[in-house]
Amino acid sequence: MRFDDEPLIAGEALPILPGHVSHGRLERVLRAGAFAVTAEISPPDSADPHEVYERAAMFDGYVDAINATDGSGANCHMSSVGMCSLLTRRGYAMVMQVSARDRNRIAIQGDVLGASAMGVSNVLCLTGDSVEVGDHPGAKPVFDLDSISMLNMLRKMRDDECFLSGRKLTEPPRVFLGAAANPFGPPLDYRPQRLAKKIDAGAQFVQTQYCFDIDRFKDYMAAVRDLGLHEKAFILAGVGPLASAKSAEWIRTNVPGVHIPDSIIDRLKAAPSETEEGLRVCVELIQEIVEIEGVHGVHIMAFRQEQRVAEIVERSGVLGGRTPWHPGLASGQTEM
Repeated sequence: MRFDDEPLIAGEALPILPGHVSHGRLERVLRAGAFAVTAEISPPDSADPHEVYERAAMFDGYVDAINATDGSGANCHMSSVGMCSLLTRRGYAMVMQVSARDRNRIAIQGDVLGASAMGVSNVLCLTGDSVEVGDHPGAKPVFDLDSISMLNMLRKMRDDECFLSGRKLTEPPRVFLGAAANPFGPPLDYRPQRLAKKIDAGAQFVQTQYCFDIDRFKDYMAAVRDLGLHEKAFILAGVGPLASAKSAEWIRTNVPGVHIPDSIIDRLKAAPSETEEGLRVCVELIQEIVEIEGVHGVHIMAFRQEQRVAEIVERSGVLGGRTPWHPGLASGQTEM
């Protein structure tokens, strides 16, 4: 079994260099200047590890890292740390998501230490959705921290080698810290400022909400570049295939901060196959995003269409001919 912090096959192409805070492949890919591709694994409602392995296998050779979601939408599934534990041991580069909704600072620090010990190199800090929107609306939310205070805390653990309390660590967690960003949530002019706060708190990579409105996203990135934020953190734009015009309308109405232009919904309605058209829209969006200055990758969120991620990556050409790590990567092959 391999761990994400072990040397890569043909590791000379992606060395761990001075200044790297983790041993993970995602950081190495981004710092090497490659356009990164990440995706989200759908967590099972099961204790069967083989369900996790089967879902991850759909991404083999097509993504640089896999996000294990943490109670997304305030719905209960297998935990992020559990999925990361299973998949890190198989060699996958995992992004452990941590929601402040469900844990206080004691639990979060303990989880991150445990995850780092298992080889998890990337942590995405989230405030979390309100419990009222999920399948356990009677649950008691925690919110001891928010995403920004969590970033500060984990950076202190890593860089100052101590708990938030000040008590010293014998070995700090070697983690690459991430945050989420929503370019489309009102007020729009505040969004780059919000991103700046997360980067100042310690975010080194950023995965955004779905980007369906390219013109509005370009305006956001222009403001991000004006603040110099694209030089301080790696920004991965969120994309994903729409299953139908009906589902697009539901997402636009019910998911905060997701803006889907009428032109895309009209295009889906007019298509012989709405699902296939949704896939084409996703591919075209990726091809446009690649050309935007300051964007360092894409984060594919293919809810209930994870099996189409490989096709999306291939058709978009986003990898530029390189092959990310996968379990069958033979010795002598390169990830770049």
